[in-house]
Amino acid sequence: MTLSSYEAKDLFQWFTDKEDITVLDVRNEKDFQRFQVESPYPFDMVNVSYYDFMELEEESVAKVPKDRAIRIVCAKEGSAKYVGEILVKHGFTDVRYLTGGIKTWGNLLVPKVVHQKDGYSLYQFIRPGKASCSYGICTETEMMLVDPTRNIDFYIDFAKEKGCKIIKTFESHLQADYIAGSRQIAEKTGAEFFGGIDFDGTKAGAKSVKDQEIHNFSDGGPDVKILLTPGHTPGSLTFIVDDTYMISGDTVFIQSIGRPDLGGQVDQWAILLYNTLQEVAKLDDSLLVLPGHYMDWSEADEDLIFCLTFRQVKDRNKDVFAMDEKTFIKYIKDNMRSQPADYALIRLANGNMEQYDMDKQEELDLGKNECAATAYAKAQEMAS
Repeated sequence: MTLSSYEAKDLFQWFTDKEDITVLDVRNEKDFQRFQVESPYPFDMVNVSYYDFMELEEESVAKVPKDRAIRIVCAKEGSAKYVGEILVKHGFTDVRYLTGGIKTWGNLLVPKVVHQKDGYSLYQFIRPGKASCSYGICTETEMMLVDPTRNIDFYIDFAKEKGCKIIKTFESHLQADYIAGSRQIAEKTGAEFFGGIDFDGTKAGAKSVKDQEIHNFSDGGPDVKILLTPGHTPGSLTFIVDDTYMISGDTVFIQSIGRPDLGGQVDQWAILLYNTLQEVAKLDDSLLVLPGHYMDWSEADEDLIFCLTFRQVKDRNKDVFAMDEKTFIKYIKDNMRSQPADYALIRLANGNMEQYDMDKQEELDLGKNECAATAYAKAQEMAS
């Protein structure tokens, strides 16, 4: 038996097909606990450090189930390949290592078709490694993007496969949890780049937008209406597509709302968010909410798409929507938790105020988001 490789997209497919595999993560325990692969469905995972395999080979091999298909994950690829060769030597018959390491899982985008009729298609691009979603709206020849990641080649290639030109790209806000791709996509394709007041004073080059502003395609397709929904950040935007879909950014999630404390101005931003939620609550209950993030896979439907009616979203978050301003601000403060130190650096990158090399970008961009205001997240932090 020879050792072979696999890609992040293969791992996600195995997860969704519920293949009988064991994931062996050979990073150290600290890195493993910080960020690891996750599946929509239960699966087996073992963490045995690469260094243990070097120093205690027999004992480490014994921790890996021999009757299973083994899929190895490491930081950059080399360690996984090394461990894979050891397992093959010990008689394991189905062993593969992740090409490119854990960063390729972190950058993976999974396209899902949300809508495909009426002269346009709407895609949700799920990023399992960040628990985030970006969006693409396509007509026959044109495409608009909302909140693309730094994996810009994916979007450019996707548009090309669909026979579309990317004409506009939007940021729902100045992202803090991942490095955004709108600026780079605009530079590479000639698309227009739009953002809210978060980008004022930055060097990102975003064109400013106004409340109720409508963007159109030149070959038909849906109206894309922009709503100013400050709170998560002062410049947060929501997008209404075809009076049917609400791409909500980090304002409203399926199971929470966006936390308003990431900018260090919790009182001011919490009031902004409270007022925004009062206005957003007046929108049509039949709108289909497409969030910028999800908390876990339980929020997805049977097709693994994150989408619920606004009525259902409000019902899931009814306590928050029912609060008065004083109670709401107290709720936010009670559930505040420290934001990752990297968020300040990511904001600088997204404002084009600092430029980082690829290794640094990978380091900053790795790990789950911390954008929701939830009691669960605060409790988890206190327990750790």
